[in-house]
Amino acid sequence: MSPSKDEPPDAPPSDRGRPAIGVETFVREESGQWVVDIAVAFPDGVVRRTVNTYRSRRHAEIAARGVRRAADREIDGPRLD
Repeated sequence: MSPSKDEPPDAPPSDRGRPAIGVETFVREESGQWVVDIAVAFPDGVVRRTVNTYRSRRHAEIAARGVRRAADREIDGPRLD
């Protein structure tokens, strides 16, 4: 997929309109705080972003689980039952 005319050639691929095929969250320590990152896999690459930072590992893990559950719902689509 080629970048649009508004994006520089080295910019990550635009994720609008493309179906995601997987998602993962990560908790890591940085400068005494805990950072939650999300990685979303698309057919042509992976986009990784930082969600937020937290003062405790426990809070970061709770947030990571919530972000992951919400992202999984978006990938799987709405339940129709």
